Amino acid sequence: LGPEIKPVDAVTITAGLDNQGVVILQRQIMKEQDEGLEKLEETVISTKHVALTVNEELSLHARLIDSLDDHVEFTGSRMQRAQRMLAKLNNRTKGGCSCLCLVLSVAGIVVLILAILVLIKYL
Repeated sequence: LGPEIKPVDAVTITAGLDNQGVVILQRQIMKEQDEGLEKLEETVISTKHVALTVNEELSLHARLIDSLDDHVEFTGSRMQRAQRMLAKLNNRTKGGCSCLCLVLSVAGIVVLILAILVLIKYL
């Protein structure tokens, strides 16, 4: 809060002063201290505004993270449900005909129908 004055320096400064001079010196020192306190006050107020802004930003980020967490949980539960359904489908196809067999059977039936239609048309 201003320049530090050592006791020896204060004695040296005030040695040649009368009462009026000491009062003037004290007022000057108090004025310098007041100016230092005003600068400190400005710094504290500025720091307070920065802290409030950081707090608002953190609150916003916390809300965004909570929202993201909710979406991740929802998506995770949907994925688990889909995995269970795929597991059931996989178990069903293991016991009987596989999907490939089913597709080939349908393709074979379509080819047979086309062959029959071609034979009927040209005979």
